[in-house]
Amino acid sequence: MRLLGFAILLLAVLAVPTGNARAQDPVAQPPADPADVESIDAILTALYDVISGPAGERDWDRFRSLLVPGALLVPAAPGRDGSARLRALTAEDYITWGSPFFRDNPFYEVEIGRRLDQYGNVASAMSAYASRRDPAEEPFQRGINAITLVSDGTRWYVVSIAWDVDREGNPLPEDLAGDR
Repeated sequence: MRLLGFAILLLAVLAVPTGNARAQDPVAQPPADPADVESIDAILTALYDVISGPAGERDWDRFRSLLVPGALLVPAAPGRDGSARLRALTAEDYITWGSPFFRDNPFYEVEIGRRLDQYGNVASAMSAYASRRDPAEEPFQRGINAITLVSDGTRWYVVSIAWDVDREGNPLPEDLAGDR
C-alpha cells in the first residue's frame, strides 16, 4: 500500500507544470561549446567570461548553455537598509534584470579564490570574485558566488548561483580573498 501511495505521489509531482517553456524544454537550450563545459574549471571560467566585458550586450545564449534548465540565481547581498531581499531568478529573469546594466556599463568579474567540494557528478564551489569597471583598476566590489554544479557524465551544468558581497562585518574568508 505504501508503494502504491508513493507511486501516485511521484506521478502527481511529475505531472505538475513548473517554470517556463525554456526551462522545461531542454531542446530549447542553446548547445554549449564543449570546451566551456568539459570540466568544473572550464564552466566556471566560461561563467565569469560571459558576463565580463566592455559596455554592451552579452552572449546570453552562451550564458543559457551553461545552465541546467530551471537553474536559479539568487542575489543575497543586503540593500541600503541592511536587509537582504532574496529573489530567486531564472536565467531569463537574470538576463532581463542584468541586460540594461551590462549594456550601459563595463563590467569585469574574475575569480580570485575557490573552495570546491565534489562527490561524483555533483559539486559545490565557493567562488570568490572581484568586480571591476576596467581590468586594470582596483575592484569596486568583491564577494562570493556559491555555485552548485552537476554533470550528466558528458558535461557540467550550473544548477544554481547565490551570491553575497564583501563588506564590514562580512569580510571574505582569508583563504578566498586572493591577491587580485
